[in-house]
Amino acid sequence: MLTPFSSQLIADTGISTGDEGKGRVILEIVHELREITGREDSVAAVMKVNGGSNSGHTVAGLKLNLLPGGVADPKVPYLPIGCGVVADPRKFLWESAYAELHGHVALKRLAIDERCLMSDPCHRLLDLAWEDYRIHIQKSQPRGSTGRGITPAYLDEVGQFQICYADFHGTKEAFTKKMLGRIDRAMRIIEHVCQVSPERWPTFFETLTGAETRANSEVIEAGKFTANEFDFSQFAGDAPFTVNAEHLIEAYWSAGQILSDQIVDVRELILREQDKGNYIIGEFGQAYWLDKRHGFPPNVTASHTFTPEFFQSAGIPAQPIHNVGCCKAYDTKVGTHVFISEIDLDHPLSKQLRKIEFGATTGRQRMVGWYDAVEKGDALRYGGYQDLVLNKLDALSHSGDWQGDLQICVAYEDADSNVVYHVPRDDNYRRTLKPVYKTVPGWSEDISAVRSFEALPQAAKVYVAEMMKALIEVANHGDEHKDNIPNLRYIGVGPQPSQIIKDVPEVDDLLKLID
Repeated sequence: MLTPFSSQLIADTGISTGDEGKGRVILEIVHELREITGREDSVAAVMKVNGGSNSGHTVAGLKLNLLPGGVADPKVPYLPIGCGVVADPRKFLWESAYAELHGHVALKRLAIDERCLMSDPCHRLLDLAWEDYRIHIQKSQPRGSTGRGITPAYLDEVGQFQICYADFHGTKEAFTKKMLGRIDRAMRIIEHVCQVSPERWPTFFETLTGAETRANSEVIEAGKFTANEFDFSQFAGDAPFTVNAEHLIEAYWSAGQILSDQIVDVRELILREQDKGNYIIGEFGQAYWLDKRHGFPPNVTASHTFTPEFFQSAGIPAQPIHNVGCCKAYDTKVGTHVFISEIDLDHPLSKQLRKIEFGATTGRQRMVGWYDAVEKGDALRYGGYQDLVLNKLDALSHSGDWQGDLQICVAYEDADSNVVYHVPRDDNYRRTLKPVYKTVPGWSEDISAVRSFEALPQAAKVYVAEMMKALIEVANHGDEHKDNIPNLRYIGVGPQPSQIIKDVPEVDDLLKLID
């Protein structure tokens, strides 16, 4: 049910490995807060908290990477970019043009923190070089990087080589000096550490050009930018492992100057809006199990992906915050993840789900699996959230070749038949585990037009209840006080903003469906 939010600060996080539909939740929260307060100006900001342009999210039909989902609501005045973000300034301009093509003002609402980290093609070339190193030098599997340069950008931060957006308020000479240092370091690493062959070097520029040309096809077709804008060969030098430093620096200094008026102290913006009694929503990229510290390398991102990062990125004191955790009614992963609950590729449900499971902007095919309550329960146990949002329930309606039951992974089992109720931190041990399933009847009805919980097929109601029960039992397993019980706030039954169920019963009543 729609219980009150417990704080002016609200975190929209993922509790799996990403792709949970966090983007669509932003507008639902915004609209609900307006209804609760009776104020159209109650939500002051939707802030991007972490990561960069490596996580795609879809909001009201917009496919975004870098801009917060609040861009799709014209009444949200600020779109802050926290200092925990790494961001390419040209990407801000490209994505703002894309949003404006769809009728949404973006650039003037941006509030980029002075300490936000600036990324550029050096980081993207390094990203590709490290992937090349894994394949050709280490002879190991590729990491599955998006090639957006996120990890190398964060490496500059921890190595004390960062260039911040505040540098665009300084002199061009000082910016040029920092950039020349960055370029020199990147080229030396690519040639001598990653040992990229001269023959493969030009393909890096081709890869980046192809990716951004595809991603920005709409703005090219609309004449907002020419295709040359996305041709990364313009930055290539005359010899392998060199770049046209003068052209690269000029392009990025110019982009930074366009953004100059939007570079501010986000800390003050957030505290000021709090004082006014307004709400701030923190939009996270990736998800709990992709956190660089709590996930499983190398299948993690380079930032912190759940609630505590809100305070670090906004630069404000830690305080009560309302946590909203998002997941799907089944599981998906990309890259080289261990996928304990993966559905066999020949299963009819796997074939059905893989038709709709692609990255929002990368287009990468996702692997699909049964709902893993162990992962979700541990995200609740260790990451914490008051609310849960369950998306894509509609995708499980069966038809055609598949008339069978659904399965929920309620625990794991090791090689000695020991039952494991939490995700082990020892990755070698985790890789030996097998799923323990509970079978639940499926349903064939199309539920995409359902708007109330009561109108769902009985089997769908029971499935939701069983998922909640399994998640809660995992979160509280081994504890004397069983108090990790989230509220199920929304159920998504389709991609459109209107395809949502908001009258979900309280958890106690929900669980009575399976007593």
